[in-house]
Amino acid sequence: MTKVNVQTQPHFLLLTFPAQGHINPTLQFAKRLLRLGVKVTFATCISAYRRMTKAGRIPESLNFAVFSDGFDDGYSVKDAIFYMNQLKTLGSQSLKETILSCAADGTPVTCLVYILLLPWAAGVVRGLNVPSALLWIQPASVFRIYYYYFNGYDKLIGDDCNEPSWSIQLPGLPLLKTRDLPSFFLPSNIYNFAMPLFKEQLAVLDTEDKPKIFVNSFDALEKEALKEIDGRLNLIAVGPLIPSAFLDGKDPSDTSFGGDLYETSKDYLEWMNTKPEGSIVYISFGSIIMLSKKQKEAMARGLLVSGRPFLWVVRNKDGNRKVEEVEEEDDEELSCKEELEELGLIVPWCSQVEVLSHRSLGCFVTHCGWNSTMESIVCGVPVVAFPHWTDQTTNAKLLEDEWGTGVRVAANDRGVVEGDEITRCIEMVMGGEETGSEMRKNANKWKDLAREAMKESGSSYVNLKAFVEEVNGSATRSKVLISSEESAI
Repeated sequence: MTKVNVQTQPHFLLLTFPAQGHINPTLQFAKRLLRLGVKVTFATCISAYRRMTKAGRIPESLNFAVFSDGFDDGYSVKDAIFYMNQLKTLGSQSLKETILSCAADGTPVTCLVYILLLPWAAGVVRGLNVPSALLWIQPASVFRIYYYYFNGYDKLIGDDCNEPSWSIQLPGLPLLKTRDLPSFFLPSNIYNFAMPLFKEQLAVLDTEDKPKIFVNSFDALEKEALKEIDGRLNLIAVGPLIPSAFLDGKDPSDTSFGGDLYETSKDYLEWMNTKPEGSIVYISFGSIIMLSKKQKEAMARGLLVSGRPFLWVVRNKDGNRKVEEVEEEDDEELSCKEELEELGLIVPWCSQVEVLSHRSLGCFVTHCGWNSTMESIVCGVPVVAFPHWTDQTTNAKLLEDEWGTGVRVAANDRGVVEGDEITRCIEMVMGGEETGSEMRKNANKWKDLAREAMKESGSSYVNLKAFVEEVNGSATRSKVLISSEESAI
C-alpha cells in the first residue's frame, strides 16, 4: 500500500491588484484566514511589494509570491488597456508557476482567492484543478448592478440614464438615479477598460457550479443585496475587513493593514490629542484621486468658513491618479495656506483607521471609496460624501439614503463643489441640529452591528470559518481518493 502524507492545513493563495484600495482588504482577509489556521500566500506585483516593504509593517506570518507586471518601478496609467493585458499575460504565467511550485514543495494550494479586475486568474487555476473564489471589495449592491446590467438590463441603463428624470429599480436594490450609478455606466465614462473586465468576470462565474463570492460587507448592512442572485450566485459577507484592534479586538497588535504604499506622517496624532472630543473635520480622498487646483481652493474656503479644526490629507504627486484630475496648475500652492495652517493640519498620508477611531474626530469628508466607507462605519463616524468615480457614487447613495450616516455634496455645473456647499454639509453633520444628531446616532448603530458581525458567533466570522472548513474537507477527501487509487494500482 502506498502511503500518502495528507496536508491537513489548508493553503490559500491570495492574488491582488497592485493598488492601495485592493491591497488593504486583501491583506486583512489574509489575516482572518491566518487566525483560522490557514496557510496563506499573498501574491502581488513587484512594484507594490517594494513600496509595501519600504513603508513597513507587513505581516510577518505571510508568505509572498511576487511577480512582474512589466512595470517594476511603478506605472502611470496612460494606457490602461495595455497595462491590463500585460498584467494578464505575465500574471497568468506567474500564477501557474507559483501553484506548481507549491505542489512540488508539499504545500499544494487548496484554494485561490482573487480580487476584482483579475478574472483571468480563475481560468488559470481551473486548468490546474484548484478551486477559486472571488473577493469582491466593493459593496454587494454594486455587484448586483453589474450583474443585472449584463443580464438583461443593459438597454434600460443606456444613454437614457443621462435624462434628469431617469431612475431604475433593480432587484434587491433601492431606487437608483443617474448620479447613483457607478461611473463606468455613464456615457461620459472615459475608462473603457473597466466594463469589459466586469463582463468577463461575470462570464467566468457563470461557467462555475455555485461559485463563491466573498464580499467585504456584513449581513446587517446589506441584507437584501447579499441574497443569492437568481439561484446562481452565492454572496458571502466576510467584512468588515478592518484591522482587529479597531473592530473585534481579538488581536490588539493588529493596528494597521500592513500594506501601505505611502509613508505615514508622524505628528498628526499628537496634534489630534490637543483637540476637544468630536471637533475635528478629517478630509481624505484615498490613494488615487488628486483634486484640481480649483477644487482644492474651494475646499480650503469651505474649511476656513466652518472655523473647525481639520486634518487634511493632500498626497504628494505620484503616477496613480485619475487622468481628468491632472492640471498643470496643481504645482501652485493654495492661496490661503497660512490661514489654513493656523486652523488645521495638512499631511501627505496617515493611518486612516487611527484617525477615524480618535476621540477628537467628528466628521469625515470622504471620496466614498468602499474601504473608507467601511472604516467610517466601523468607527462610527458620520460623513460628508464627496464621490468622484467608479463605485463611489453608489456608496454615497447608500451612506446618505440607506444607512443615514452622511450627506452628499452637490457640485456646480462645472463639476466643482463650491466652498459654501462644503461648509453647509460639514455644519449639517457636525452641528447641533436634529439632522446631525440623527446621523451620529445611525453611525453608532452601524458601528455596533459591524462589531457583532465579527464576533465568533457573528455572521461574517461564521461565514468565513464555514468556507475554510468546506475547502479543507474537499481537499482532504480528494487526497484520500488519490491515495486509494494509487494503492489499487
